[in-house]
Amino acid sequence: MVKKMGRSIAFEDLTLDVSDLEAYLSAALSRGGDYADLYFEHRVTHRIILEEEIIKSATKGVDIGVGVRVVVGERTGYAHSDDLSRESVLKAARTAAFIADSSREGGSQKLIGPLDRKHELYDIPTMPAQVELNRKIALLERADQAARAYDRRIVQVNCTCLDETKHVLVATSEGQLFRDLQPLVRFDVRCVAADGANRQSGFEGGGGRRSIDIFDGDLKPEELAREAARMAILQLDAVEAPAGPMEVVLGPGWPGILLHEAIGHGLEADFNRKQESAFSGLIGEPVASALCTVVDDGTLPYRRGSLNIDDEGSPTEETVLIENGILQGYLHDQLSSKLMKMAATGNGRREGYGHIPIPRMTNTFMMSGESDPEDIIRSVTRGLYAVHFSGGQVDITSGKFVFSTSEAYLIENGKVTAPVKGATLIGDGPTVLRRVSMVGNDLRLDRGVGICGKDGQNVPVGVGIPTMKIREITVGGTGT
Repeated sequence: MVKKMGRSIAFEDLTLDVSDLEAYLSAALSRGGDYADLYFEHRVTHRIILEEEIIKSATKGVDIGVGVRVVVGERTGYAHSDDLSRESVLKAARTAAFIADSSREGGSQKLIGPLDRKHELYDIPTMPAQVELNRKIALLERADQAARAYDRRIVQVNCTCLDETKHVLVATSEGQLFRDLQPLVRFDVRCVAADGANRQSGFEGGGGRRSIDIFDGDLKPEELAREAARMAILQLDAVEAPAGPMEVVLGPGWPGILLHEAIGHGLEADFNRKQESAFSGLIGEPVASALCTVVDDGTLPYRRGSLNIDDEGSPTEETVLIENGILQGYLHDQLSSKLMKMAATGNGRREGYGHIPIPRMTNTFMMSGESDPEDIIRSVTRGLYAVHFSGGQVDITSGKFVFSTSEAYLIENGKVTAPVKGATLIGDGPTVLRRVSMVGNDLRLDRGVGICGKDGQNVPVGVGIPTMKIREITVGGTGT
């Protein structure tokens, strides 16, 4: 359904005249581009940090601007402006047109929107930007007190409360007009434990496209703080990780970051269009164990990686990437879908109005299997149980990765035993997928802290997996 549109549209404190939007699009196509769009953004962010039991910083940021994109075949022209005056936006539109430069005569543009959204995934009563500062500070103080009360060996606590309220409007040369109001909250706790010269750290966080109320409900600051303190204390008694090839069991939830990095990026369409991915040209072919079904789903309510519309105005979708081990397709933005002649999947994302949209993941996870997680552990004679990761690196072309664990344990004769430190997992995504030998029935998504970097752009994402066993990964460590 198309709503009846007046001659102006409210955009935060501004009023955008529809005739101006049409003029901007006409200017963008003045040299005959195939397609053009406008991405208006108004973003309000807050960050409050508590250290040493006092508020160390409290900052507010306001960003407003527009990005203008012009597409000619495989070539893209892009320009942006933080000045939304008519003259400045027209200048950006003409600049993008000259960069793309098809040297063909363009035509006038007409808008038919705004269009109804397919989803309403984060309808909340109060946007984060409307919440008073004292309420956020109280959350930080609660977390700090809970962490310090956990164990006398907790010597340092760092708590951060972050929130974002973003209003976007997308107008396209196809006549469409979309808008969305996107909340995002996150709460992090980092603890340092000390026992003499032995110092170890632990981290926990959570959030989503919710109101601040979530921290009085499902994600209480005290719970996050105690979990960060537990991980720090645990590491004080951890032994050095053994090294060599061995069976590895990944715990449910956040370890899905390995799936995201080592496999998910390789399934983004731009890498495959350029033949730069280990999965290029393999649609319809087996690329994983038959136990593996991998999905990217931007339609999960309130999740960190979810969106009503992507940053091109397309509705997000549930996209099955791998089904029972068979590669089904890639994650597309509008450009890759047209060039590869495949359906768009609503995965065109950008960090902000100063960045071009590219194919990106939303919430990426492996579906549950049929195995009991306890049976998976019992099946391992000697191996590693990886519960939490702190970071990693991956090469998209080969799929090779190195990931560092922040919480891991030995598995000996079917039982989880000593915690280990310094363990890294070394391998490549395609090989790891084929070596998946058991998949648990306990799919869990992360608590809402994922940040994905690509081409200099960071966007919020979600990850998840059930417990799963990989029959062999090389583990790096200094133990025996």
